[in-house]
Amino acid sequence: MNLRFATFNLFQFCAPPFSYYTKKEKFNQDKWNKKTAWIKEQITKMNCDVIGFQEVFSSKELEELTKELGFEYFVTVDEPRISKTHPNIYTSTTLALASKYPIKKISEVKANGYSLKKYNFKGTFRFSRVPIKALIEFPNNLEITVYVNHFKSNRLNEFEYIFTKKDTLKNKKEKVKEALEKDYSPALKQRLCETSSLYYDFKRTKTPIVCLCDLNDKEFSLSIDALTNRAYHEDLDRNFNLLHDAYYLYDKKVYNPHPEQKEIKRTPTSYYQSYGNVIDYIFVSKEFDKRFKKHLGKINSYEVFDKHLQEKQDGSLIQSDHAPVVCEITLNS
Repeated sequence: MNLRFATFNLFQFCAPPFSYYTKKEKFNQDKWNKKTAWIKEQITKMNCDVIGFQEVFSSKELEELTKELGFEYFVTVDEPRISKTHPNIYTSTTLALASKYPIKKISEVKANGYSLKKYNFKGTFRFSRVPIKALIEFPNNLEITVYVNHFKSNRLNEFEYIFTKKDTLKNKKEKVKEALEKDYSPALKQRLCETSSLYYDFKRTKTPIVCLCDLNDKEFSLSIDALTNRAYHEDLDRNFNLLHDAYYLYDKKVYNPHPEQKEIKRTPTSYYQSYGNVIDYIFVSKEFDKRFKKHLGKINSYEVFDKHLQEKQDGSLIQSDHAPVVCEITLNS
């Protein structure tokens, strides 16, 4: 049996007559109809069982859209904030989860006090978008906890370091230490508090995990280390394995490879100033790593639906400035 999971940043999913952030930023009915038609087309092509959505203002409209496409179950855990002076203007986005299988339970993901202290976070902490944590029941009594996340935006200041595969964890920590201690990069500090808090929530979760993310951070970042690298956490629990980037768990097929090609280049999910970045991810627990002796299944495919970004790198409001990511898991028979 195959199960398909997706993460999909909808880019300002705000139904008229509402505006997002400012009065003039809104869709007229014609453009809204085109946007929802494009989203339906993408979801149909993706052919998924579970989808985590980011940048959702109009949750009722999204619920209706997904139910038309066969997603019987739909949840949100937060409401977008509305301007105090303009009741038709949303000032924050939320997350949503659509599933073709029963959502049995929703749980709150709480900020972890140790993480806040570790990063010297001052003031009242609040997730930039409240995470969704949903227990979903699949056939044969298989229960999977699905998280949907959208972390604090990367402000691209000089302390938002770009790391590579060659950077060690020690090097990364040393490089950001001053920026965190002196609050040069509050967005980075927010993301690390968010991802580190998730780590502690993962530890309490008793089922296999699938995590659908707009991480707002690039590959090899400390945010990913917080989710996937055991050595990142000083209070290491050797009985707990962190998550895996599903991209690295499937066998990539290369057709007619170039003789000098050394590795497959990962497909960007978003662009900034014509430079492609991977910021949307699907992470899974060890139960879906075929190297794990007691694995329940394996990653069969990992796809980035980026045709619209190939045509226009910045995307468009009628489409999206992100590419949906789809991961297929083949369960053991």
